[in-house]
Amino acid sequence: MEILGATLRVCVDDLETAIPFYERLAGGPAQRFERGGVQVAAIGCFLLMSGPPAELEVLRKVAATIAVTDVEETHKVLTELGAHIVAGPIASPAGRNLIALHPDGSVYEYVDRRP
Repeated sequence: MEILGATLRVCVDDLETAIPFYERLAGGPAQRFERGGVQVAAIGCFLLMSGPPAELEVLRKVAATIAVTDVEETHKVLTELGAHIVAGPIASPAGRNLIALHPDGSVYEYVDRRP
C-alpha cells in the first residue's frame, strides 16, 4: 500500500463565500461536485463541504482523506492491521474509496484515482 498524500476536510456554512479564499490560498481553481446532498469543492489539498447539518455531522468525524494507489490493497492492509472498514470500497466522484476506523479510534477516508 502506498500513500500518495492527504486532503484536509473543511466543513463550511457557505461554500460560495469560502471558495475564493481557498482558491487564492491554494493557488488554483475549485473542482466542484455534489454527493448525497452535500456540495463539495476540491481545491489543492483542501476539500470544502457544505450541506445539511445531519450530513456534515457525519463528515466531521472523518479526520482526513488519504490518497492511495489502490483501495483494494489498502482494504487488505487495514484489515490485517486491525482497522474496521466502516464503508466501501465504493466508487465516488474522486475515485474508489473506503472509510476505516483505526484501532486508536481515528476515522479516515482512503481514495484512489481509478475510474
